[in-house]
Formats: sequence, structure tokens, C-alpha cells
Amino acid sequence: MEPRNFDGDADRPRPAGAKQTGRVLVVGPYLRVRAGSADAQSESHVVRDAEARLDEAAGLARAIDLVIADAIIAPISQIRPATYIGKGKVEEIAALAKSLDVDLVVMDCALAPIQQRNLEKELHAKVLDRTGLILEIFGRRAKTKEGSLQVELAHLNYQRSRLVRSWTHLERQRGGFGFMGGPGETQIEADRRLIQERITKLESELKKVQATRRLHRAGRQRVPYRVVALVGYTNAGKSTLFNRLTRADVQAADMLFATLDPTLRALNLPHGGKAMLSDTVGFISNLPTQLVAAFRATLEEVLEADVILHVRDISHEDAEAQQSDVDAVLRQLGINPDDSGRIIEVWNKIDRYDPEQREELLNVAARRPEDHPAMLVSAVSGEGIDALLAAIEQRLAAKRTTLDLSIDAADGAGISWLHRNSEVLAKELHDGRFDMTVRVDETKRDIVVNRFDAVPRVA
Repeated sequence: MEPRNFDGDADRPRPAGAKQTGRVLVVGPYLRVRAGSADAQSESHVVRDAEARLDEAAGLARAIDLVIADAIIAPISQIRPATYIGKGKVEEIAALAKSLDVDLVVMDCALAPIQQRNLEKELHAKVLDRTGLILEIFGRRAKTKEGSLQVELAHLNYQRSRLVRSWTHLERQRGGFGFMGGPGETQIEADRRLIQERITKLESELKKVQATRRLHRAGRQRVPYRVVALVGYTNAGKSTLFNRLTRADVQAADMLFATLDPTLRALNLPHGGKAMLSDTVGFISNLPTQLVAAFRATLEEVLEADVILHVRDISHEDAEAQQSDVDAVLRQLGINPDDSGRIIEVWNKIDRYDPEQREELLNVAARRPEDHPAMLVSAVSGEGIDALLAAIEQRLAAKRTTLDLSIDAADGAGISWLHRNSEVLAKELHDGRFDMTVRVDETKRDIVVNRFDAVPRVA
């Protein structure tokens, strides 16, 4: 395939002796999926568009301000153990990298340490795979102490297996006075030992973070605040939707992984109830397992959530494949993506459709099963937000009990307690008493029944 320029200044000549400035060649070494193959026939397999995958890889590179000299697709029929791609492709990429005078070649795949080392030797440039690129983005975006700890832990676990590099100092012998025999500890062994010590320390610190989070959750459960969590593919519009729902000012940008650290804000529901809305890190295809493990403490908010909003960029050409990727990560976390009682699909960015396309989209949503509805919204314009809030409240209400009661109007403390600890759906004054209809969490049901002689509402 012919190279495609992603940057207008890719071909501009630079003065002799000029310092290199992070120019990068992005390579998409994607396996061909043959018609009739097991992958092509699998119902659960969604074939991603190669152009969309390359665009995403270029977006990842741009997210850390790399200047993209070129981006190409290098289709392969099989993965080579030594270099991932075939010898001919390696030579073509080496020639292109030399002609473009790039500093870095990004391979949009997961490379084994030996493959990365061999490619660096053949291409005469630094090589970064998809996992390393995502780790680099996370390292730059982490703002909180917790986020920094999680990213560093993931990076060290990744780097530990890549100490077998072309750096000659790693092969030098050091230390040792001959008391134990042998040549002493090599630099590479020392580096691995230091990395393992740092990993152990980070894991200990993250356990403290998890303990703190458990205390915070226990405090919310005593109130109790129900939790609604946003999940979705990176750049699906989660943070923009978060801001729309909570009137917050979380950073939202047309950029992959614009938001990294988790955020919690109060969410006001239509009938006066409250919930906690959690914005989490975006998912992505081939999300490194190190990151899924390292960010488990952050993602515990999703595990504990009463309702999960799966936000989808329904206008994206790879929307179906992105849904499949998010579902895969949810399964890794132990969450069933088909749990209709807990998960609501939110089809975002409908403002990008013209009226005719939007009508067609509405028809598609209308044909979905009743227990798997899709909420069509625009986080930018606010369209569909009221219906989404009503759907969230309905899901939360399904786990709560509606009670009728009568209370003396003079019992100010009791009335105040009900307003703080329940959703007051109706309240009318008759002959010095308030007839009230309230909705309470199961943890408060018996208290309300015993204290106020409340009875369950008959449907």
C-alpha cells in the first residue's frame, strides 16, 4: 500500500545538522483475515477496518505531541517470531524510515522483547510498540498520586522484560570480590533487581490506596449514595457527557485518553434523588494487560457501580468493533456486558447526523429488545439528556422500595430525616399530617417501615 501523509510538513527538508524533533513513522502490521477462516466466521469476532486502526494509532502518537512523518499499512499473512513482519516488509520500512529521517518507528501491535530489539537493529531507529506507546501517554497524563503509581507500576512490569536491549552497559560485569566465586553481578541483573524492588514498593503503596477507596465506599454506602459509572472507548465523549450531567468542568478534548484520573461528582436525578457519577479512563482495543491490572483499584468504582453507562461514539466508522473491545475489557473485570439490569447503552454524538440519518438511527434503536434499549444523546447539544436521566433513575429505582406513610406535620426531625435518606416522590398535607410517598434503598427499608409505620405501595 502507498504511504499516506498525515502531516503537512512531513516532506519539508531540514537544514544539515539540525536536531531531530520527534518525527515518527507509524506502521500498521495487520494480519489479513481470509474469507471462510475461523476468525471471519466467528459471531463474536468483529473485523476492524485497517484504515480506522491506522488512524487510531496515529492519534495515539499525536496524543504525546509526536510529529507524524508518515503512516502506512503493512498487511501480513502470518506473524514472524524474529521481527513480527517478513524480511521484505522490514527492508521496505527501513528504506522509508531512512528517506524520511525519522527518530522513531511506532508498530501498531504488541511486540515481544526480541522482536523489538531485532527491528531496532534492522531499521536503525528506536521502535515502540502499541503497549509502550499507550504507557507513554498514560505516564504523561497521570495527575494524581494514585494515577502516577498505577502508571509507573505498569511501565516497570513492561520494562522488566525488555532489559535485553542493545545498550552495551547492561552486559558489563560489576561488583564481586571473589568471595563467593563467579564473576559477580552483571548490570542487567542489578537493573532487574532494582526494578523488582520498586515494583514491590509500588504494589504496597497501591494496597494502601485500595484500602482508602474501600473506606470511602463504605462511607458512601452508609448514606447511601448509589454509584453510576461511565465506561466506553477512549474519545467516545464520556467526559463531555460527565460535564453535561453534573455541570462539572472535567477536561474534555477531541483526543485519545484526554482523561486519565477518575473523577466523582454528584448527579441530581429528576425526582430529587442523588447518585454519584464516576468518570473512568477510556478503554481501547488491545489494552495492555499491565494497565488493566494496574488500574484495577481505579476501576473498582465500575465494579461497585449500581448502573453502568456504556458510552459509544455511534458516529464512528468502527463503532461495532469498539463496542466489542469495551465488552472484552468489562469481561476481564468480571462484569457481564449483557447484564441489561445494570448496563445502559448510550449512543453519543448524534449531533453529527443529518435529519435523515438520525431518523434511520432512531429506527435501529427502536428495533432493539425492550430489555436492551439504547439511549440516543448528544453530550455537546444536550439532546436526549433528560431521557437518559429518567432511564438512570428508573434503573436505580428498580433496586429500591416505594413506601406510603403518614407523619405528623409537627415531627420536623422525622420529615427532615426522610428528605435526607429517601427520595420523596409525593407529599400532601391533610388535617395536620403529611401523607408521603418515598423511595428508599433496601438498607433503609426496615428503618422507615418500623419508625413511620410505612407500607409498600401496591403497583
